[in-house]
Amino acid sequence: MTTSERWLALLRAEAERTSIAAAAALLGYSRTSISLVLAGKYPGATGRIASRVLARLDKQSCPHLGEQISTASCREIALATAPTHHPLKLGHWRACQRCPKRPQGD
Repeated sequence: MTTSERWLALLRAEAERTSIAAAAALLGYSRTSISLVLAGKYPGATGRIASRVLARLDKQSCPHLGEQISTASCREIALATAPTHHPLKLGHWRACQRCPKRPQGD
């Protein structure tokens, strides 16, 4: 799934889980704007909305930390080289290497 598909899928899922008004409030946009985006009729560029959606909604549960982290942070930690300079970071990195949620990629 590309980034453009991902943010829209996340927005749709949030609107279905809560409501369009609740999703709009969470993102700091008007209900009308979010409704138009979801209908594919938003007249302007959606880049800022996409960035906000990814920042606020693109999260997953980290088994090592026991909390929600952004998918970007998960990817950054899991796919980085081993941080041999810091024992705690190394422990987290090692846990990521065995994690079933580990992102794929370079």
